Amino acid sequence: MAYRGMIGASASEDRLERLIEERLKPGANKEKIDNRIWDLFGESWAIMFTDLSGFSRNVAKFGIIHFLQTIFESERLLIPIIEDHDGILLKAEGDSLLVIFRNVTKAMQSAVAMQRALLIYNEDKTDEEKVLLCVGIGYGKVLRIGDIDVFGHEVNTASKLGEDTAEAYEILVTPSVRETAADNTEFRFESVDNGHHYRLEWK
Repeated sequence: MAYRGMIGASASEDRLERLIEERLKPGANKEKIDNRIWDLFGESWAIMFTDLSGFSRNVAKFGIIHFLQTIFESERLLIPIIEDHDGILLKAEGDSLLVIFRNVTKAMQSAVAMQRALLIYNEDKTDEEKVLLCVGIGYGKVLRIGDIDVFGHEVNTASKLGEDTAEAYEILVTPSVRETAADNTEFRFESVDNGHHYRLEWK
């Protein structure tokens, strides 16, 4: 199965690369090529980016072993929760995770479960041992290239929310997520920055 997965990812990359090369040629019909790319790779997904709050400061203060320990603990705690909610982990880079979900409800349920698990984990930890999670979630049409990467406006926005904007224990979502979940009474949202994004209330 791993070999088949490798073939699938490579085939997607090769096809996209050929279309991009075609798009770069003089006189290329870019609109037609763009439509082909979206037909091949366009899918609707919930996109989750996570980041660890204060991570860089703690690495500088406590060193590389602390870095490795925190990464190990965060992945040990969070990846099983992601899998339980049918998330697909596409990337783990440093203290950040990129995860996709077919179902936006499961993405939010996963984020809440992750924060609750860490709240319990951190109860008896010193400040430097705590795992403090920031989460950003987007939802919409993206270009998914096999199981290696996704591209699109909601990807960029979710990345900014999770890695730059959210504080420890926060789950921030895009307006698209809020709109998609409008009829779901399981979740409550607080408008942030005049509705440019929303805070998912979970405690």
